[in-house]
Amino acid sequence: MLFVLVLGLALAACNAAPGGQAAAPAQQAAVSGNGITVVGQGTAFGQPDQATVIVGVDSFAPSVGEATTQNQTTLDRVMAALAEAGIADEDIQTTNYSLYAEQIYGEKGPEGIAGYRVSNQVNVKIRDLAIISDVLSAVTEAGANAIYGVNFSVADPAALEAEARANAMADAAKRAASLAELGNVTLGEVRVISEVVGQPITPLGLGGGMAVAESAIANPGISPGQLSYQVQVQVTYSIQ
Repeated sequence: MLFVLVLGLALAACNAAPGGQAAAPAQQAAVSGNGITVVGQGTAFGQPDQATVIVGVDSFAPSVGEATTQNQTTLDRVMAALAEAGIADEDIQTTNYSLYAEQIYGEKGPEGIAGYRVSNQVNVKIRDLAIISDVLSAVTEAGANAIYGVNFSVADPAALEAEARANAMADAAKRAASLAELGNVTLGEVRVISEVVGQPITPLGLGGGMAVAESAIANPGISPGQLSYQVQVQVTYSIQ
């Protein structure tokens, strides 16, 4: 019985393979498509030429009407200060508006409403880096009591991206040549290229947020620093 079972399994394996030969292991089936795949990284550095900052007005009053009126009055002064500083209307966008009641809490939980808080925040794009400090000083003097971050960027990053892309391809070619030498093979032509564009890195700025308690402050010192654009490319070369 054991001999018959073994013989039957052997015959089945022969019949399953073309020409009566046994099938090759699965890991040996995909031998075409051999090559070298590498990831190259390129970086380009440039100076930012614009910035964005979130300017906020936070108001508190016993009633909803008083809170909203105070907030809008202050915001109107802030908007006028931005216009006087040369900020165009299309470069100002509301990013947050909130109204909520602040509760009074005792030992047994909520005991009533202390008042109402209104928060209104606008995102401001500053296209002239030389006036950033003046703009921030102007809005705080106008009544803004919260500033969140200063983010620098390049209006047209195409040139930096192209430079980073070229550096990434050069890096990929260098890596592939090194691997080909180590593997004792000859590097062939490029077969596949894919790209992933990284985001610009801003090393300096106002992190988090800044609450303003005084009616007037000195011009803040702002350092735009330098931006870096990173590009990664995955390249597959044929080998011989």
